[in-house]
Amino acid sequence: MIQKHRIASSPSLILLLIFVISIICQINMSVSASDSSKPAVQIVYTERPQDEEPEAYHMRTLASVLGSEDAAKEALVYSYKTAASGFSCKLTPEQVDQMSKQPGVLQVVPSKTVQLHSGPAKLH
Repeated sequence: MIQKHRIASSPSLILLLIFVISIICQINMSVSASDSSKPAVQIVYTERPQDEEPEAYHMRTLASVLGSEDAAKEALVYSYKTAASGFSCKLTPEQVDQMSKQPGVLQVVPSKTVQLHSGPAKLH
């Protein structure tokens, strides 16, 4: 004889299921929100400084947003001086907004890592 199992569909079970799903959604939303407030590497394009060394200008611009030269030194990743004028640094979304309003800052964009696909060359 084959027995069939029925899933109980009582109101309390349904409420429990809804509660568990809402907790999972809240956890996912809080994880996403906390990730978006973490500093991420940004590339800050600036005008070329006229009467100042590029590195000093970059440091001064970054310190004006972060509040101190020590914080700027910690956040600075690289200073670009040759092909482009600017620097890469770690900024939160709020700091990106502040940085984009600084005099001499042309653009602030997220740094992206690109993977090159370099397979063997095919000759035709």
